[in-house]
Amino acid sequence: MAGPTTAQRGAKQQKDTPDRPPRTSAEGRRMSRRMLLIVIAAAALLLGSGVLWALYGSSWLRAEQVRITGVDVLTPAEVETAAEVPMGAPLISVDTDAVAARLRQKLPRIDSVDVVRSWPHGIGLKVTERQPVLLVEKGAKFIEVDAEGVRFATVDKAPGHVPLLELTPDQSASLRRFGSDRLVREAVRVAGDLPDEVAGETRAVRVTSYDAVSLELGGDRTVIWGSGEEGAVKAKVLTALMKAAPKAGHFDVSAPTAPAVSGS
Repeated sequence: MAGPTTAQRGAKQQKDTPDRPPRTSAEGRRMSRRMLLIVIAAAALLLGSGVLWALYGSSWLRAEQVRITGVDVLTPAEVETAAEVPMGAPLISVDTDAVAARLRQKLPRIDSVDVVRSWPHGIGLKVTERQPVLLVEKGAKFIEVDAEGVRFATVDKAPGHVPLLELTPDQSASLRRFGSDRLVREAVRVAGDLPDEVAGETRAVRVTSYDAVSLELGGDRTVIWGSGEEGAVKAKVLTALMKAAPKAGHFDVSAPTAPAVSGS
């Protein structure tokens, strides 16, 4: 008996094979999106690896120079030495906060410093130095005091147009209550409130107590200032008095509502 023909075998195979629904266009789009996401993820990984290598592993982005601005009394060389920037290290790895902290610690003359990365090879240091508003005489040297009352440097020569601080506190309740440091800050406060034309002529700021601050001006003139309170008002009153009585030798603005002038 003859076996099944080719056509019969094909029909049987089609009957035995379960039907597969045709792939829809939505499934195709989902597969395409998955492939695209895989490609994008792989590209991002390669790009990220390349960036990390460029920042940390390559020789392209290394700290090779330090640029310093804003110095006046300090020199760029001593600032760079104190900064201790790790030359040759990856620029991204330089701890800018640590550099700033070292500078403020080692060079008290620095009030603030802005440390920035200057791509591709530099570190920039923008320095702001403290400015003396008073001087404390110490032997043959002078201690500089800034506007916050910080004694930040000792110099051999007094800078021009900075008055001396003569702190001779009496043994009063004021001294016991406030202490000498507070009296220094009070003198700084007064110096900061002086009109420009008066500040330029002030030779010394004398403090004997919290409410007994006086000024020695050029030409043997003196000013009784009193406490540091109402400084702006006292400055205006003093300016008016000096214009009204330019030949006077003694001015008292300790009570600004009742000022006095003598020695005219």
